[in-house]
Amino acid sequence: MGQNAPPFDGNRAMNLLNTQCEFGPRFPESEGHLKMKKFLVNFLQPLTDSLYVMDEKISHPYERHYITLTNYLARFNLSANYRIMIMAHWDTREFADKDPTPENQSLPILGANDGASGVAVLLTLAEILHTLPLLNIGVDLLFVDGEDMGHSGDPDKFGLGTQAFARHIPEPRPQFAICLDMVADKEQHFPIEQFSLQQAPDIVRAIWTLANELGYTQFENRIGQAIMDDHYYLYKYSKIPAIDIIDFEYPNKDVNYWHTLQDIPENCSAKSLEAVGTVITHFIYIQDEKIKQ
Repeated sequence: MGQNAPPFDGNRAMNLLNTQCEFGPRFPESEGHLKMKKFLVNFLQPLTDSLYVMDEKISHPYERHYITLTNYLARFNLSANYRIMIMAHWDTREFADKDPTPENQSLPILGANDGASGVAVLLTLAEILHTLPLLNIGVDLLFVDGEDMGHSGDPDKFGLGTQAFARHIPEPRPQFAICLDMVADKEQHFPIEQFSLQQAPDIVRAIWTLANELGYTQFENRIGQAIMDDHYYLYKYSKIPAIDIIDFEYPNKDVNYWHTLQDIPENCSAKSLEAVGTVITHFIYIQDEKIKQ
């Protein structure tokens, strides 16, 4: 007997996006980062079968000292060998280097869309998975740190938390991963990201087909640009196939809020969060019906 996918509440996800932004910028070693760490543990611990808190001591990519990044792996139905991982980065960027106003470019961004949006979907999923436990498969929700510390033109200095996580992934490892990043744009468009298509074409086709069947035509059947997001680093260092659901033109191809001080909740949408969350929720429970153990 299978389970129908429960509804995904976009307003709940939007509230969780706002909660994160109320902590302020959440780049490593900031006050907001410390507040967010406490929030994640307090939120996830009561909901999960197991919560791994994974501290990673790394060299700062540009300064001569060490920093500690913290990844969180929230696991559901831990006894299942067939597992899916959904991931998002919870840190935010320390510098608004794409802001059109030069004096703003040294200031930290709030990261409502680039950071909080993917995390808001994962946190809402955690509540759903706790309320309606899976029967056959396991789901791992991975919250990665240190995604956004790199400088433009220096790709290996991004995704630092994922790079660290990929080197010691707890067993059983997931079959594949889905990364959610910048998913709350009011003008939502999801072309197919190129590395995703290379790494996990079957998962791309399954997600985009399902989204269109559910009426979410913002999942567009066209090839977008190649983006070195956390899915890229996960595959590079662990060989776990991974895809990225990302709307990189935020809000559109003519205006940019990405890595600017305009990445704020007012430029995000509960409806957009609900679209992505609904697709992922349906996908999880469809997989749970398909995989009999």
